[in-house]
Amino acid sequence: MNKEILKDLKILYVEDENDVREFTGKILQTVVKEALLAENGQIGLDTYKENQDIDLIITDINMPKMNGFEMCREIKKINNAIPIVVTSAHNDPDFLKEAIDIGVNAYAMKPIDLYQLIDNMVMAVEPFYLKKKLEEVNMSLQIKVEEGIKQIKSILDAQDNIVLVTDGEKVHNVNKRFLEFFNYKDLEDFQSSRKCMDDFFLKDEGFYSSDVLDEGEFWFQHMMLHLNEIDRIVKMKRIKDGEQRIFTVNIDNFEEKDEYYVISFTDITELKEKSNLLEYQATHDTLTGLFNRQKFHDIFSKEVRRDKRYNNSLSMIIYDIDHFKKVNDTHGHLVGDEILRDISKLVASTIREHDTVVRWGGEEFIVLLPQTDLDGAIKAGKKLQEVIASYKNPTLNEPITLSFGITVLKSDDTEESIIKRADEALYQAKEKGRDRIVSL
Repeated sequence: MNKEILKDLKILYVEDENDVREFTGKILQTVVKEALLAENGQIGLDTYKENQDIDLIITDINMPKMNGFEMCREIKKINNAIPIVVTSAHNDPDFLKEAIDIGVNAYAMKPIDLYQLIDNMVMAVEPFYLKKKLEEVNMSLQIKVEEGIKQIKSILDAQDNIVLVTDGEKVHNVNKRFLEFFNYKDLEDFQSSRKCMDDFFLKDEGFYSSDVLDEGEFWFQHMMLHLNEIDRIVKMKRIKDGEQRIFTVNIDNFEEKDEYYVISFTDITELKEKSNLLEYQATHDTLTGLFNRQKFHDIFSKEVRRDKRYNNSLSMIIYDIDHFKKVNDTHGHLVGDEILRDISKLVASTIREHDTVVRWGGEEFIVLLPQTDLDGAIKAGKKLQEVIASYKNPTLNEPITLSFGITVLKSDDTEESIIKRADEALYQAKEKGRDRIVSL
């Protein structure tokens, strides 16, 4: 990354831990033009109001008086374009969503890795630095492109992002990173290929592609009109090795004359993968890989709305593994965990694709069966009984059996009431000797 650009920056660093603030602040002061320090969000906001020439904000999240997100929201009201890097020990999906909503450009996990922090600072300010440098050249964009080509090219090549300059119909300049990623010798080589930039966008769910364009419409203008900045995400393939990478797209309508656009693509592949992993961990049970309680609430509410809209039956099965405590006590938790995983795989492979199985807790599980009446749910329970009856674990001498409680959604049911009724049915199944199905 081009760390030289940091030398021109005036930054605001907000951190409530004194030792961390003083140590990190001293390091930052050696790599930037000026670093202002603040001990909480309120002081950070006041400092920014007095120094609105600040180029970058680095802030912690959890702080007294005003937290980092609250401070950033207020600063964004003053300057919506200010780049932000957050430092935090948080890594859950809600944290990531709030950071994206505010417009955070990068984050560094605590304890702070200074090398990572500096790299993230560079990544955050590069698009803004490019625009600022171009604006500092006191001439029309046409002169910059045609007569000041060498100066612009040196600026473009200094960027780690993929950058191009276009008037829509023609690409006037690209940087070295662009040529390396798409394997072109020079700009003329790219132009002779007659490729449009959106030809490189891979079609995949959740990513932008040119399929949405009307005839004669430019993709980046469509993005500007119809997509929030956080939704401007594309997937492209690196030509040399075929690796697919994910990018956010920043579009600067230079001088707002609708003549030329500076478009930069920032690689967020690792950040996206991290976000997907965190989302998976937040919604799935670690041991079995099944959905967890948190995800169940979302799925249940959607299925109830669908049930009421289309008047389809929604059934529920609660089952647990009979005498599972005895298995754990006799053979140990490693064997117990193995059985939980095996049973979960068998159930997941037996139910229909649009059914949902959830680990409710311990050895207890819930299966939601949309478009299924009580008779259909009982048949599904019997099928699961047959599948589990064939399961054998080499450590156990006795077979594994399940007890089932089954019910169907009633018009006045809540999530709590239908679960309570199914749980009562499960209790009766256990009282009657286990390895059986009871419906209520």
